[in-house]
Amino acid sequence: MLNKALNAIDDLFVGLAAPLLLLARLIIAWFFGNAGLEKIGSGYAETASLMESHGVPGILLPLVILLEFGGALFMALGLLTRLTAVALAAFTLAADLIFVTTIGTNVGRYLFGAEFTILAAFFALMAAGAGRWSLDAIRTRNRPRSLPTA
Repeated sequence: MLNKALNAIDDLFVGLAAPLLLLARLIIAWFFGNAGLEKIGSGYAETASLMESHGVPGILLPLVILLEFGGALFMALGLLTRLTAVALAAFTLAADLIFVTTIGTNVGRYLFGAEFTILAAFFALMAAGAGRWSLDAIRTRNRPRSLPTA
């Protein structure tokens, strides 16, 4: 009886996979899109200066903005989701290792932990993909799922 109830709960979440994956992608898109937009506006000089103070050339800032804003757009649309998740995860990890200098403090550990949680979301999207409500689903609709055997 317990197994039947647990299976029903599993089935419910399988049925909700498409909207839940869309929601996850939209939350990530909101987070990274806002970060990119913030850097375009009044935060450009401040961000470039912060990058320089940590040994990262400020000339790379346009690439950071492109990755954040472009990654947000791709996530929202569900386009190349797995590759975008890899790129944003690598960027997030690198940014944490470079810029979270307060890791020895309670606040620093909390911030690093929160950023690490974002990595978990990317790992889930790498594994699950964008879901049925995405451009990836349209793009791969007629693709065979496994390589044919000889």
